[in-house]
Amino acid sequence: MALDVGDKNMGIAISDALLLTAQSRPTLRRKDLKSDIEAIRQLSVENEVHEIVIGQPLHMDGRESPQSQKVARFAEELKKALDLPIVFWDERLTSFEAEQHLQEMGLSWRQRRAQIDKIAAMIILQNYLDTRAYAKREPAT
Repeated sequence: MALDVGDKNMGIAISDALLLTAQSRPTLRRKDLKSDIEAIRQLSVENEVHEIVIGQPLHMDGRESPQSQKVARFAEELKKALDLPIVFWDERLTSFEAEQHLQEMGLSWRQRRAQIDKIAAMIILQNYLDTRAYAKREPAT
């Protein structure tokens, strides 16, 4: 499972059982920490999640941002509540990539706004899955 954690919304994506493809899920409108964690818990049980990838919002030069500190605090609480491994994944440019993808699909500005978070989560998860698959194919040196 991948999460694109924002202040108001949380994009969510789940992988298939073979860990090959990422599929988006409906965007979670954030309420409070307890409700948000419970919604993630329910999705993780329903989808037999074994690991959560969380997009880490860094500045373009790689430094942490104020948002990345908020995301880290949320991830810490999520890890305590769900007892699942958490992996941080560099999410720089994923929102831009998601916006471009939605624009190419011909969606209006309002339609893109409604879809951007879940598409960003899907891109984060797909990048993570692709990197894992590539690492497994690399011969040992």
